[in-house]
Amino acid sequence: MGNNSQVISLLYIVGLFAILYFLMIRPQQQRQKKHQEMISNIKQNEKVITIGGIYGTIVRIKDKSVILEVADNVRMEFLKTAISQVTHEEGDKGQQ
Repeated sequence: MGNNSQVISLLYIVGLFAILYFLMIRPQQQRQKKHQEMISNIKQNEKVITIGGIYGTIVRIKDKSVILEVADNVRMEFLKTAISQVTHEEGDKGQQ
């Protein structure tokens, strides 16, 4: 009788881990892989948005960082991992 309840408890724990994996861990790994792929494919003159919400155009690409032009003659250096997304439209900066 005690052996049967141990098997059920073990199956319950395995089932919970499987649910946790498919609902949380796997999607996060896929998002991380997609972001890493995007970062490795960035090119000069592409418009990007950083995780801090700064819009800029890539002027130069270094090993682990990029130089963004965020305004006329204003350049800032960011880690590549700080790039949130690449924008392909000209009108992404919004109305001013």
